[in-house]
Amino acid sequence: MSLSPVILVTGTDTGVGKTITTAALAAVLHGMGRSVAVYKPCQSGAADGDSDASEIVRLTGVSAEAGVVLQEPLAPVAAAAIDGTPLPALASHAERIRELAEAHDHVLVEGAGGLLVELDSDGGTLADLGSLLAAAFVLVARPGLGTLNHTALTLEALSSRGLDVLGVVLGSWPVSPDAVHHSNRQVLGTLRVPLLGALPEQASELSPADFRAGAAAWLHGVPA
Repeated sequence: MSLSPVILVTGTDTGVGKTITTAALAAVLHGMGRSVAVYKPCQSGAADGDSDASEIVRLTGVSAEAGVVLQEPLAPVAAAAIDGTPLPALASHAERIRELAEAHDHVLVEGAGGLLVELDSDGGTLADLGSLLAAAFVLVARPGLGTLNHTALTLEALSSRGLDVLGVVLGSWPVSPDAVHHSNRQVLGTLRVPLLGALPEQASELSPADFRAGAAAWLHGVPA
């Protein structure tokens, strides 16, 4: 499968490694000689000054931006209500992503939480954004207990909407995996979509140079 100009990175849940996976994808594509931009429609939990966009820039050196930045570490609608901040409409995000796509070979779009978390006040989700953009998805999953069901449910939701999936990534592979992790990885490798690879759980602690050097080996299944 050839790579779509716009790739949406979603997860089976929150905290599964979407940001690190987005950074690794950006590093892999940059290493292929592609120009890459990263866009996050809604960044919540920014009260401490950190952001997913800044982490991606630090690790990869590619440009990254957020559509709206919210202080509370909650889903976008709830965080925006506390902040008193209006959420941009889904069409506004789509317009900005198209602008970035005109100037780059690929735009990586990192979602908030899982696939069906609402991103605006009209109930628009990352799945809806994918439909607007005719984009492809990368699904980030956990390697531990519960991941088979969560992954299957998310893939079913994507399939029911006719959305393309490039593959699944294990967002945080443990240093000392046990039988459950190995079993889940084996099963996920038999799905109808490819298992693109697994990122080590300490990947974010690496230096930018080591992160960029390791990304292609971790995501060995990403097509050229």
